[in-house]
Amino acid sequence: MTGYLDRIGAGLVITDPEPLDYDHVPDELVGRESLQRALASKFSAVASPGGAARAIITGPVGSGKTVLAKTFCRDLQRHLSGKRSLKTVHVNCRNASTSMRVAQRILHQFDPGHPDRGLSLGELLLSVRKMIRRNGTHLVVVLDEVDHMLRRSGDELLYQLLRIDEDQEGSGSVSLILVSQEQVLDVLETAVISKFGQSNHLRVPRYDLEGLEAIARQRAMAALSPGSWTDEMLSLIAKKAEPSGDARRVIEVLNNAAERCEARQDEHTVPEISVQDINEVVASSGSVYVGDRLEVVDDLNAQVMLALLAMCRRLRNQERMTMGDVEGLYQVVCEEYEQKPKSHTTLWKYVKTLVQEGIVDSHVATVEGGRGRTTHLSMPNLLPSDIAGRLELLLPKRLQRR
Repeated sequence: MTGYLDRIGAGLVITDPEPLDYDHVPDELVGRESLQRALASKFSAVASPGGAARAIITGPVGSGKTVLAKTFCRDLQRHLSGKRSLKTVHVNCRNASTSMRVAQRILHQFDPGHPDRGLSLGELLLSVRKMIRRNGTHLVVVLDEVDHMLRRSGDELLYQLLRIDEDQEGSGSVSLILVSQEQVLDVLETAVISKFGQSNHLRVPRYDLEGLEAIARQRAMAALSPGSWTDEMLSLIAKKAEPSGDARRVIEVLNNAAERCEARQDEHTVPEISVQDINEVVASSGSVYVGDRLEVVDDLNAQVMLALLAMCRRLRNQERMTMGDVEGLYQVVCEEYEQKPKSHTTLWKYVKTLVQEGIVDSHVATVEGGRGRTTHLSMPNLLPSDIAGRLELLLPKRLQRR
C-alpha cells in the first residue's frame, strides 16, 4: 500500500535537494564576480586592527543581494583567519522588524542565554560592546531587508551601531552592511548617510541571460543526477527567467521541472528533464513572476502612491475591489498622511495610470442582477503587502519634497 512512497529519497533525478533551496549559499558565487570585487574594495580597512567598513547593497528581487552578502562574509572570515578575529551576524529584518528585536538577535549571537527582557536598546548595545571587547573580536553585522526595521523603528539602531566606539578606548569594533530592495538612502537621516558615505552604495542589477544560465548549471550540477539534464534544457530555463532577471525564478523552474521528471519515472522511462516538463512548469506558474517589478512604484507621483497604498491595503486581504472601495480607502490614507484628497475624476486618472503601468489590473463586470456595470481592480502580478511596505517607506520623504 505504501509503494507509491518508494520514489521519495530514491534520487532518480534529484540527488540533493538542498542546492535547489532559495536560501542555499553556494561554495562559489557565479555571475557576480565584479560585485564581489567592489564589495571587497570597500572592506579593505577591515584587514587592519582598528579598521571598520560599511556598505549598502540594493537591487531588485532575486538579484542575489542576500547571497552576495552571505558569501562575502563567509569568505572574509576565511581570508582573515589567523590575522584578525572576526564574527559575522546576519539578521533578516523581515523576521525581526524592530530595533529591539534586531539588537536582541545580535546579542544572542554572542551569548544565546543572555537575558534581554527589561533592557533598553542602549543597554542591549552596551552588552554587545562589552562582549566585543572581551572577546577581542571585530563584528560584521548584516541587516537584510532592513527596510522592514526602518518602517517600524526608524534608523536609531543604525546610528547607535555606527557610534558604538565613541567615548571608548580603541576603534573599529563594528562593520555594517545594509541589504534592501528599497532605496534606503532616501529614507535615512542625514547623520546616518554621512557616516555610511554615498560611495559605499553598491547597486546590484538584474541577472542577464549568461548569469541565469550559470546559476542553473551550478544548481543542476550540485542537485541533480548526471544525465538528468542537458545544457540545452538549462538554456531554456534561463530564457524563461530572462524577462525578470530573477535567480529565484531559475531555481524554482529547475526544481519543479526536476520534480515533474522524477514523478513520472518508472523502469521504462529515461530520467531526463524534458522541454515539456519546463513548459508545463512555466505555464502553471504564469508568465509574470511575483516580485519582478516592485521597483516600478519608485517613480510614481506621490499622489498616485497614496491611491496605490489605499488599494494595496485592501487587496492584501481580498482578491479584488471596486472603484467605490478605492475612494473610501483613499480618503483614509490621505488623512493618515495629512494630505487633501483629490477629486473623483483625478483619482480615476491615478487608477488608470496604475493600470497602464501594469501594476493594477482592471476588469469591467456586470452588476449582479444585470443592471449596470462596475470596474473590478486587482493586482495579480505583484504582492500587495510588499508594495504597501515599499510605499510606506518612500512616502514620508516623497511628500516632504513637495
